[in-house]
Amino acid sequence: MGLLIAFIIFILCMIGALILGVSLVLPLLVGLVLFTFLGLRKGFPLKQLAAWSWGSIKDSLIVILVMLSIGFLTAAWRVCGTITVFVYYGMMVIIPPLFLLITYLLSSLLSYAIGTSFGVAGTLGVIFMALARSGGVDPVLTAGVLLSGIYFGDRGSPVSSSANMVAGVTKTEILPNVRLMMKSGLLPLLVTTGIYAVLSVTHPISHVDPQIIAAFEREFSLSVWAFVPAVLMLLLPLLKIGIFISIGASVVSAVLVAWLVQGVPLLQVIQTCVIGYHSTGEGLGAILDGGGLVSMVEIAMILVISCAYSGIFSGTDMLRDIQSLLVKGCRRFGRYAVTLIVGLLSSVIFCNQTIATLMCNDLMTKPYLDTGGSRQELAIDMENTLIVMVGLIPWCIACSVPLAFFNVGPAAVPYACYLYIVPLSYFFTKRRWFVNRAA
Repeated sequence: MGLLIAFIIFILCMIGALILGVSLVLPLLVGLVLFTFLGLRKGFPLKQLAAWSWGSIKDSLIVILVMLSIGFLTAAWRVCGTITVFVYYGMMVIIPPLFLLITYLLSSLLSYAIGTSFGVAGTLGVIFMALARSGGVDPVLTAGVLLSGIYFGDRGSPVSSSANMVAGVTKTEILPNVRLMMKSGLLPLLVTTGIYAVLSVTHPISHVDPQIIAAFEREFSLSVWAFVPAVLMLLLPLLKIGIFISIGASVVSAVLVAWLVQGVPLLQVIQTCVIGYHSTGEGLGAILDGGGLVSMVEIAMILVISCAYSGIFSGTDMLRDIQSLLVKGCRRFGRYAVTLIVGLLSSVIFCNQTIATLMCNDLMTKPYLDTGGSRQELAIDMENTLIVMVGLIPWCIACSVPLAFFNVGPAAVPYACYLYIVPLSYFFTKRRWFVNRAA
């Protein structure tokens, strides 16, 4: 009964934080206090609870450092012009019958390169929605295509905060996870590309607004050197170079391009990498605002607190009764099916990808291990379910925020084909990557 009351209070605090728009760190701290208190009531000393928490946090320190370095990366790419050259040259290669296909492929590539769905939605997404409206393409359809593209990278990029969080909470390594996601995501990518190729031909753009292109040329310095940081970030992980070295090489190259090519003072470039990019004008430059080390602090804190939860849950066996039911479900229906349901319910209740990830991991880790699964199998199953499915739930932040950027409603969701093709495809092909039955 105590655990049920604690979860009810925790859920209410989470919902309150989402409604009021305050940091999720606050309700998470409330939950940490509640679950620590439950541990004390079960007879465990505070020192032991703290040791379990710290042990879990320590295992994820590398992931936390990666997340903070991603903040540097996203700001460096903004100030050196990498994002703007992606958008500009993407507009330059648009062919009217292939507008939607190019929109999908370019948003997928950019989201994979910088690992952020919101960052791509607020930059490339805003511009391509303007092109669609001015060129007579259905904005609802275009928004659905963009949703697919931005979550391609959010799911599978080595610099995605959600992918790194999944690796952190499941205690797995990001690059092996990424390679498995690439393999399991190939079929959904091909199917989605085919669908959008057909829709692109049947919904061609009438013209590309020259005023938008002129605005880019007027407001930004569009040097091809700005592609270098992206090329390094895309290429080095494929060559099995460590994630820290890959991010570091991309950041250094971006800093050099901003300083030596774009003419931004070095001290200002470093400052931007820490506090984020902020445009001084009121034109297109404002769409680049964001990034920086500071932007990742809250996410890192959420991961630290969630790891403290996991340590307490694991050490005290607090979730034993719930997990026993989930073990039975895994044995009867398969681990993937149960994870899909738990992940979907967590997303629907908490309206947030991060919290759904934490809850799904805490509930499903023991059932996976007890039924012959592995932590990596759980990580990939989560990536192929809740990480993309949150984009299909209109009241979830992962869906509502991009749609607000695009200025369209939930009618765009059915056109986000990639987000439901991934879990459906993986349901039928999982045996190729993991044995989908209990041992």
